[in-house]
Amino acid sequence: MYDFNQKPDLNITPLVDIMLVLLAILMVTAPVIEFEEPVNLPNGSRSQQIQDVKKISILISKDKIISIGKNSYELENFADSFILYSNDKNKDTPVHIRADKRLIYDDVIFVLKTVKEAGFFKVSLITDG
Repeated sequence: MYDFNQKPDLNITPLVDIMLVLLAILMVTAPVIEFEEPVNLPNGSRSQQIQDVKKISILISKDKIISIGKNSYELENFADSFILYSNDKNKDTPVHIRADKRLIYDDVIFVLKTVKEAGFFKVSLITDG
C-alpha cells in the first residue's frame, strides 16, 4: 500500500548541471556578439534644377546671424522679423535654409519651425554635396 507520509525525492542535480553549462556558454559568447545597425546618412542632392524658380534663401552663420538676401537678423529677433518679411510673399515659394555645421541643432530647428509657422510648406535644409 502507498504511504502518504513519505515525501518523494527530487533529483535536481542534472538540471543544475545543464543550467551551469548554458550559463558558461552564454558568458563566453556574449562579449563576442556585436550588433551594429548600418545607417546611411544623406550627402545631399547632386542633381541640378531644370528651371530657375524664385526661392527664399536663408543663411545662418556660425555667429547666429541670419541673412535673407541683403537683410540680416539676430537669432533672438528672427521669428518676428521673418513674419513681417514674409507677409507679402507667396506661401508656395520654396525656402532653402543653409546653416554652418558648427551651430547647435536647436538653432537650426528654431529657424525651420519659424518658417513653417509663417505658412511656408516647401522648406528644405541644404547640405554640401
